[in-house]
Amino acid sequence: MNEPSRNLKELLLQTDEEFHHLAAKHNELDGRLHELAKKHYLSEPEQLEAVNLKKRKLQLKDRMEDILRRRREQHEQVPTISDALPQPPG
Repeated sequence: MNEPSRNLKELLLQTDEEFHHLAAKHNELDGRLHELAKKHYLSEPEQLEAVNLKKRKLQLKDRMEDILRRRREQHEQVPTISDALPQPPG
């Protein structure tokens, strides 16, 4: 992840309640997946749980990426002072 994206993600974690909630849930599911991965054998219900956890994590990540993308687009559309100044001809 590049520096501007990392900075935006950190900002959203601190200022956007939905993004913070999604990230926390993503980390929670990741922790459960790590618990399951430590086992030498997964029962059938555990295998199903692991598959469902992975799907849910992807959904959360997709939603977080959507929020990041929209924020980047908003940032790019914000005019700067130099945009408002008259440009010299030529």
